[in-house]
Amino acid sequence: ELVLKVRVQNLRDNDFIEIELDRQELTYRDLLRVSCCELGVNPEQVEKIRKLPNTLVRKDKDVARLQDFQELELVLVNSNSSPFRNAASTFTERPCYNSRASKLTY
Repeated sequence: ELVLKVRVQNLRDNDFIEIELDRQELTYRDLLRVSCCELGVNPEQVEKIRKLPNTLVRKDKDVARLQDFQELELVLVNSNSSPFRNAASTFTERPCYNSRASKLTY
């Protein structure tokens, strides 16, 4: 497993959580899905994923280069509604999938 530290950008609570990804399936889609599910974020609200301090993660090859305990940040689109949803009900109804982000994956 690959262990990564992930948080949502610009929250009052700026703590990271650790997530695990299967090293055999390191894809952008899996990173987005697991991060959103663990943080309780709607995947449609994620504008981009940033590897701290200043590098965008855009495709599967970027994810494959990540190393244990690297820090990532979900940058959310600006919205009047809360980006957080009840993960228990949201993710049983539909999968964590961001169609806009998947178009960046090669």
